[in-house]
Amino acid sequence: MQSLGENWRKGQKQLAEAGIESARLDARLLLEYVAGCRHTDLLMSPERVLEFPAQQAFDEFLARRARGEPLAYLTGEAEFRGRVFQVSPAVLIPRPETEVLIELALEKLQGLAAPTLVDLGTGSGIVAISLALECPQAKVAAVDLSRDAIAVARNNAGRLGARIDFRAGDWLAPVLGERFDMIVSNPPYVADGDPHLALNGLPFEPQMALTDQEAGGDGLACIRRIVADASAHLNPGGWLLFEHGYDQGEASRNLLTAAGFKAASTFPDLAGIDRVSGAHL
Repeated sequence: MQSLGENWRKGQKQLAEAGIESARLDARLLLEYVAGCRHTDLLMSPERVLEFPAQQAFDEFLARRARGEPLAYLTGEAEFRGRVFQVSPAVLIPRPETEVLIELALEKLQGLAAPTLVDLGTGSGIVAISLALECPQAKVAAVDLSRDAIAVARNNAGRLGARIDFRAGDWLAPVLGERFDMIVSNPPYVADGDPHLALNGLPFEPQMALTDQEAGGDGLACIRRIVADASAHLNPGGWLLFEHGYDQGEASRNLLTAAGFKAASTFPDLAGIDRVSGAHL
C-alpha cells in the first residue's frame, strides 16, 4: 500500500505521460475522491496510507483517465454555475460556455410575472434546473429523447430542489398543442466528421447529443427542426434561444429570419466566440 503523497506523485506522472494537460489537478481530484478526503487533508497528511479498496479504485481510475475518459464520468459529477450536477455517459458534461444561454434567458424573462419555458434536449438538466432555480416564478418543462438522460436530469432536479416537468420525446413533439414564453436549447450542432469529435474526451460522450447523426451533415439539422417548429409553440413576443457552433451564427440568424422571427441576433461567450443565437416573435 502507498501513501496519499506517493499516490499523488504517481498519478501525476502517469497522467502526464499519457498527455493529460491537467495531470496534477486530475490526479489530486481522483485521489481525494477515492480517499474521501479534502485538499487540505492531502497537504497536511501526505503520509496517510491509502487502504486497499481505495488504492484499487485509484489505480483503475488513473488507467481510465489516461485513456482519455473524462474526469466527470469517473467521479460522476460536474460543477455548473456553482452547483454540483450528477453526470453519466448518458449525458454531456456541462461546459461553462452554456452559461451564456442561461444569462440571456434570464435577461429576456425579466418583467414576466409567471413565465413558461421549455428546455429542449435537456441532458443532465443544467439549463432547465438553473433557470428554475434562478427564476423561481417560472414554470419549466424539459424534453429529451433519451430516457436515461431524463433519469439523470430528474435526479439532479430532486437533489437541487428544482421543480421541472420532464417529458420524453423528440424535440417539440411531447409539448404538442402547448405554448410557452420561451424555448431554450443546447442541441447537437457538431458537423459530421468534425475532427474535434475525436478529441478532449468527446468519444466518451453521447454522440447523439453532440452531432445530428446526419451523414455528411453540417451540424444544423436539429437547429433547423427547432427553428421551423418553434413559432407554433411560442406565445406572442416569445423568445427562442439556442446554443450553436463557433461558425454557425450567420446561418442561425438566417434560419430565424426566414422562419418569421424578429431581431435575430448572435451572442458571444467569454472567449468572444459566437455561441448563442436567438430571436422573438
